[in-house]
Amino acid sequence: MVPPPCDQAKKRHSHHHHGGDTVADYSFFQGNPTWPASKYHLTYAFLQGNPAEAMGPVSSAFQTWAANTHFTFSEVQSNQNPDLTVSFHRGDHGDAAPFDGPGGTIAHAFAPTNGRFHYDADERFSVGALSGAYDLETVALHEIGHLLGLGHSSVQGAIMFPSIGSGVTQQSLHGDDIQGIKALYNT
Repeated sequence: MVPPPCDQAKKRHSHHHHGGDTVADYSFFQGNPTWPASKYHLTYAFLQGNPAEAMGPVSSAFQTWAANTHFTFSEVQSNQNPDLTVSFHRGDHGDAAPFDGPGGTIAHAFAPTNGRFHYDADERFSVGALSGAYDLETVALHEIGHLLGLGHSSVQGAIMFPSIGSGVTQQSLHGDDIQGIKALYNT
């Protein structure tokens, strides 16, 4: 059975302190799938046909997660059996989660240990903020969170918030993202 893509995340965790202010509202995929302790170093590969301009921003997003978690990441060639793959697809691309063309879903990723991260090739992407385009690194930060086991957060400003507008960049993790990954892996 294929784990659900990011829009199917379940099991919300809320923490409240002092006067009802929400300080954490992260979620996990149903069943709390995680990478085993023997796989805290994950390899990733860009599949054939990816735009060259995507590689730097995606690699930077992996390094941001590494700087804030117990995970490390390294890029390998696609023929070296990577743990994670990054690719661009259109419409029905064989994962039971077809893309919908421009507008709507811009990317999706699957829960551990599936390892697939797909951008919708019909969307307009950019490196950095550009009106009418989605920042490659911002989208990668969000989808890598799913690859590690995080669902969506209701905290606006969290990288795991379920939506982002075009022309926006967010190249760091929010405290809610970090609390969520630490809670999931008990670190």
